[in-house]
Amino acid sequence: MESDALRTRETRGRLLECRVSESPAWERPKSQESVGGEVVVTRLEPAGRERPDDPRGRGFRQRTSLRDVRALIEARVQTLQPEVVPLRGAGGRVLAAGVVASAAVPPFDRAAMDGYALRGEETFGSSSYSPSWFRVIGRSRPGARFCGQVGAAEAVEVTTGAPMPAGADTVVPYEQASGNDATLRVVAAFPPGRHVSRKGEDVAPGTVILEAGRRLRPQDLGLLSGVGIAAVSVIRRPRVAILVTGGELLPPGSPAVEDRIPDMNSVMLEALVIRDGGLPAVIGPVPDDPAVIGGALRSAIEASDAVLVSGGSSTGPEDHAPALVSELGELPVHGLALRPASPAGLGFVGHVPVVLLPGNPVSCLCAYDLIAGPILRRLGGKPETWPYTSVERPLVVKLSSGLGRLDYVRVRLVGDGVEPIATGGASILSSVTTADGFLLVPEDLEGYPAGTRVQVWLYDSSPLLIAAQGGPNWF
Repeated sequence: MESDALRTRETRGRLLECRVSESPAWERPKSQESVGGEVVVTRLEPAGRERPDDPRGRGFRQRTSLRDVRALIEARVQTLQPEVVPLRGAGGRVLAAGVVASAAVPPFDRAAMDGYALRGEETFGSSSYSPSWFRVIGRSRPGARFCGQVGAAEAVEVTTGAPMPAGADTVVPYEQASGNDATLRVVAAFPPGRHVSRKGEDVAPGTVILEAGRRLRPQDLGLLSGVGIAAVSVIRRPRVAILVTGGELLPPGSPAVEDRIPDMNSVMLEALVIRDGGLPAVIGPVPDDPAVIGGALRSAIEASDAVLVSGGSSTGPEDHAPALVSELGELPVHGLALRPASPAGLGFVGHVPVVLLPGNPVSCLCAYDLIAGPILRRLGGKPETWPYTSVERPLVVKLSSGLGRLDYVRVRLVGDGVEPIATGGASILSSVTTADGFLLVPEDLEGYPAGTRVQVWLYDSSPLLIAAQGGPNWF
């Protein structure tokens, strides 16, 4: 529109502009004057002075390798501080410190079988021809200990997990005894300690039961509870802002209207952030207005441990995010030696990483997996390796690639082999929903001939079909 247009001309060595909407700091007017009846914004900088780095209309000056991005992440991204959380709900969290047991598990000698507790040495020599007889003097149940003392030729009925009565040292299972409520007949020898779980047999006091950095599994929570721990110190989950930009975008799930389409990236990114242990907060979609995007970006940075910007990451006239990140902090990476997702970037505002993700959905997914995912897992103290399972399969067809870039290739499993998905456009999200996974072609290869065994990372893992092979090897 005319009101939004930028008219420029050179007058007395100064750049004259007329702009209606608010702009980033380097585009804001310093003064106004009238020239030939027009109100003109005057820059006070002398002609030839460079603005802050704004790549719009200039293209990418260089493409950064993923190896260099990885080194940058390792140098700049640190694990978050710990917090103490209740044991209930701590599943999946990462321990900030090792846990030492202060109590024994079990805390007392207990029966490991249903039967009768008695003195084992009194069964020596017992047989069907010469049984041993005992008087049943009581019972012991979990939570209801027999408080008396077991003496000679005496027995106490016990159930699994019940405290062993004082004086008893073995358990005769029901199946190997006979009698009634008052008397017990034993026809085999049961030495002391048989079918008895000793105090501290599971965990002894002073034992390191879980190491720092461990992702708590359900059974870990049970063990922590067993040693009397009600709360644990874990790495704080990263707060992740997902800033979605694009004037053409409607809320997720909306029907397309004329030239506007529903936002697909935010729901995908939200699920990925949750998968990687983050706490997502979606902002937008916001229009392609630098003032609006800049305000949203500032707010996101203040409230978050990491920011993901979806869309506006390239060098077109409406790609404002790179310049805004540069203004607020620094943008050491803009443009990757990668296909798809080459317009991605990585910046920092203070200690907060800001990941620029392309608006095309496949590129967005690719850039998340290669840049954002490792950052979030590192912040949360998790392994930076991919949460995908990999398999090795032979290519059924030749796969071509280009030197100097890493290729993210969507593939499907075909019998015992693997083949690329024919539709490869960065905007074709269905290509990753129909794909079984992806493979990576290193930047120093032009592809693979048919028959080459390649590592395939599966979007969805089936233990009946695949075997885990470890973390990514693309750095």
